Amino acid sequence: MGQPNDPRGNLVRPYAVTRGRTEPRRDIPIEAVLVASQAAVQEARFAGHDKYRIAVLCEPRAQSLAEIAAYSRLPLGVARVLVADMVADGMLSLHSAAPKEGFTERMDLLERVLSGLRKL
Repeated sequence: MGQPNDPRGNLVRPYAVTRGRTEPRRDIPIEAVLVASQAAVQEARFAGHDKYRIAVLCEPRAQSLAEIAAYSRLPLGVARVLVADMVADGMLSLHSAAPKEGFTERMDLLERVLSGLRKL
């Protein structure tokens, strides 16, 4: 590993976290809501540090993919790959916040979110 005085700290390349994968197993929208059960948190202990942190974040309250990336300080693409793996493995439950109708409704939702963020 790095030297004790190395300003980069414990730098880990994103592709190392995802084992070289850049595409998730399934598409997870940024606004998707994810939840972990206590059993999933226990299972995630053996799935690696980053997956365990994600499970711990999602156990007490639901989190969006964007929140998971921000709170875990992972790049969004890395978080998306890990979260997709966790959904596929049953460690996270996926609940879509977006309407299922189509592109126009989804754009309306994103515009409302953007408007709300601007008001903050």
